[in-house]
Amino acid sequence: MQAKYSDNVACLKPTNEDAKIWRYMNFTKFVSLLDKNAVFFCRSDKLGDPFEGSYSQANIRRRPIVYQNKIPSGALRTFSVTAEEIRRFIIINCWSLSECESAALWKLYTKNNEGIAIQSTFKRLKQCFASTATEHVFISKVKYINYKRDWLPEGSLFFPFVHKRESFEHEHELRAFIMKHPKPQENGKINFKTAPNVFGNGEFVDVDLNTLIEKVFISPDAQDWFKDLVTSALQKYKYRITPVRSDLNDAPVY
Repeated sequence: MQAKYSDNVACLKPTNEDAKIWRYMNFTKFVSLLDKNAVFFCRSDKLGDPFEGSYSQANIRRRPIVYQNKIPSGALRTFSVTAEEIRRFIIINCWSLSECESAALWKLYTKNNEGIAIQSTFKRLKQCFASTATEHVFISKVKYINYKRDWLPEGSLFFPFVHKRESFEHEHELRAFIMKHPKPQENGKINFKTAPNVFGNGEFVDVDLNTLIEKVFISPDAQDWFKDLVTSALQKYKYRITPVRSDLNDAPVY
């Protein structure tokens, strides 16, 4: 699948185009990335967070007041059903926005000493997608809110996908996402509840890895043989990148 970068009113962009982003993975996923020249976008309702794509309790409480005399009484129920079902039609690729590595994310996403971190930038991520594609990929920072107290913006289908609960704030997430509308019914309308899935569990999206990848880091506890293996994989797929061992576990000095 190919997609081109596009902007959207719901997207929260980093102010620095060269802001560093990180994606942590195991060796198998790294080789898959090299082999396919594509990054995997997971269907939003398969990411593991049951709140993904949902609104806050504050939205539910305040909607009858905010929309009073503006929309039919049954429209709010239809809106809620659509908001829940639309998660099947959005796929997401997640990164961590940070100027340095995260010791917590190394442990969370690489369960042993054989993990890899791809370091890129916001600008590189935008530029790595196909410019002539018909599908659109949007990129946004995630804003973290209190889902009991805070109002989540409405007016765009994408707002719930650029917000998450405060308990995930340590991830500093930047995400790329794609929405593919299902086919309309005979009356020309789209019914997200009854429409069949268009993505399965997700989809690989073509990228230019030479543009995307700025540096490759290996786990701070990785042994020399693993660094050699990663180097060999990069050479096999003709990438002139020398992997660097993370220095998070370097010996302290006093």
